Amino acid sequence: MGRRAKARSSLDNELADLPAELRWREWMGRVEAVIFASREPVTREVLARVVGQGCHLDLIIDDIQAELRGRPYELVAVAGGWQHRTRKQFADVINTATGAGEPGSVLSQSETLILMCIAYYQPITRGELGRFFGKEISRDVIGHLRRLGFIGSGPRAPQPGAPYTYVTTKTFLAQFGFDTLRDLPDIEALEDAGLLSWQRRQA
Repeated sequence: MGRRAKARSSLDNELADLPAELRWREWMGRVEAVIFASREPVTREVLARVVGQGCHLDLIIDDIQAELRGRPYELVAVAGGWQHRTRKQFADVINTATGAGEPGSVLSQSETLILMCIAYYQPITRGELGRFFGKEISRDVIGHLRRLGFIGSGPRAPQPGAPYTYVTTKTFLAQFGFDTLRDLPDIEALEDAGLLSWQRRQA
């Protein structure tokens, strides 16, 4: 621990001896390298460790994204951080080459709808999910979504027996390309399409 802290403190973040343009390019390189090396979205706090006080991270990200235009991969904001992602138009190519499908391909249609319901109405209990869909939601389905890391336990519901509620996770945000839950599609549009209607189900 002490050795890592010492190595981090010895990094010259300010780069005061470099001309402004070269300093900016070095900061861009550092930020992109850290994001590229990480399997998880990298937060602003982590990136701030490798750049100087005068570095505007949002502008650095903008410049990196501009340089990646036309490449088969991009830098995107997901789950409260940034991550390199291949562009969606190459999904079929990647699937053909590696057999790795889209995140949703590991879910059945009913599991996808249940996950969508949890995302919009969290925290929500298994009983409430059952009333929403008009049938009991299997513990196996909930277990599958938990094993994939898409949902976790929320606060106990203020109901008799204090049942557990379920909420989505950062893994859910990252896998489906959302930065925050505010990036979910407009729920009114989904209700107009007949995909979600809490009020109608409750009635």
